Amino acid sequence: MGVKSGYQRTQVGVIPTEWRVRRLGELGKIVRGGSPRPAGDPRYFGGHFIPWLTVAALTNIPEHQLLVTETASGLTEEGSKRSRTLSDGTVIIANSGATLGVAKLLGVTCCANDGIAAIADQREGDRAFVCHYINTRTQHLREVIATGNGQPNLNTALIREIPIPFPPLQEQRAVSATLSDVNALLTALDRLIAKKRDLKQAAMQQLLTGQTRLPGFQGEWESTTFGQIAQPRRDRVDPRSTGVQDFCVELEHIASTGGGLLGHTSAGAQASMKSVFSAGDVLFGKLRAYLRKYWLATRPGVCSTEIWVLAPKGQTITTEFLFQLVKTDDFIKTASNAYGTHMPRSDWSIVKNFEFALPPVPEQRAIAAVLTDMDAELAALEARRDKTRALKHGMMQELLTGRTRLV
Repeated sequence: MGVKSGYQRTQVGVIPTEWRVRRLGELGKIVRGGSPRPAGDPRYFGGHFIPWLTVAALTNIPEHQLLVTETASGLTEEGSKRSRTLSDGTVIIANSGATLGVAKLLGVTCCANDGIAAIADQREGDRAFVCHYINTRTQHLREVIATGNGQPNLNTALIREIPIPFPPLQEQRAVSATLSDVNALLTALDRLIAKKRDLKQAAMQQLLTGQTRLPGFQGEWESTTFGQIAQPRRDRVDPRSTGVQDFCVELEHIASTGGGLLGHTSAGAQASMKSVFSAGDVLFGKLRAYLRKYWLATRPGVCSTEIWVLAPKGQTITTEFLFQLVKTDDFIKTASNAYGTHMPRSDWSIVKNFEFALPPVPEQRAIAAVLTDMDAELAALEARRDKTRALKHGMMQELLTGRTRLV
């Protein structure tokens, strides 16, 4: 296939003819951080002489936050002599671990461990542009470039040879500024979502315990236990023998916050027993690592047996109130008392004795309506953030390759 006028085919793909291709090693000196040995020695670690950045700490920095502004710990002066100091403004690249191939920009002078590489004394190029481009190649760096089977890594020789498109500096800066604006929007959405989530937790604590009453309601609430108002469904099916081709929910299909459903699969080809649920049932992850996965079923189907299928018992509680109840910290704390060592599971003999106060049904409906509205607002913000993130990825592919030009 031919290349359209004004563009050239290069080892980084098709780019404008006035762009060049440079290797990271041409931009500055590729170095690797250093870790004092032995690890944890108080002579070197836990000090306040200089911040200490580890590759593990990068996992806590959102994808859209390019600037590293703080670290979790520091080194002593003696520790700094056994590490490598990187200056504020340096491009860093994780060369091992879960963030392998992820680039960030230092916003602080610090020492870095040997899981982090850097472009020291960078002589040319917009540093944010370099970071943005490397982050479009993270998967390629992990799957193709990195060496090693058990613990893949990028050594300095490999990083030195990584090619990047290199437009004129003015265009690099224009691209960086545009992507930084999108990053700022994503950061603002993250903060707003965190604030709304905190408000929802506070509202749950107040409304579900009766500390705050909605207008028009009064009177005492009834003390009860979870086992008196809810019960787990025990129906099971074997997709292999029944030919079930139904809506099937696994733990990974349930969102970890808010109670949304991320997807589903077919149960027909799966060689494992499934639990049966109906519309209106509350699905709740019973494995201790998944206690904050829950969904109020909107249709019938089957699900993993590692999910509680909870249904109201009698007419004393609504499904919507039950759904909000299992999301409270107090209920989660009770459910975390699990059995088993490999993958601990919630124990119904403990969960059923969870004590709480239950309002009359009309007040339950009013409380659930308020909290459901807050859930919907959170879900809308999260959907907006996801769309913005997808838009940013598309913009990166366009702008960092010159398919769309800003100057």
